[in-house]
Amino acid sequence: MENMLQHSTCQNFGTDCKELIAMIKDPHAWPSFATELERIETLLICFPNFDIIHVPRARNQFSDFLVKTARSFYRKLHFIGCSVPVWLPSPPQV
Repeated sequence: MENMLQHSTCQNFGTDCKELIAMIKDPHAWPSFATELERIETLLICFPNFDIIHVPRARNQFSDFLVKTARSFYRKLHFIGCSVPVWLPSPPQV
């Protein structure tokens, strides 16, 4: 969310983590994550019409591939865009 604010106030996010969605919708039910949820609540103010949806992992394979590839870099990598960079290796065919 912090990185997205540098580029756009895009309001739609997707995740395959149902727990994250539950935390955002009802932060008081997750007291052990209070610090993290406080930061998320602060960021939510910057998004006029925030929405987060569940995307099943089976439909999220390409995003999962991008995250795993980014983790292999030895420096911070931030990419927000509508297309895949040409320098990124192709995902495995399913």
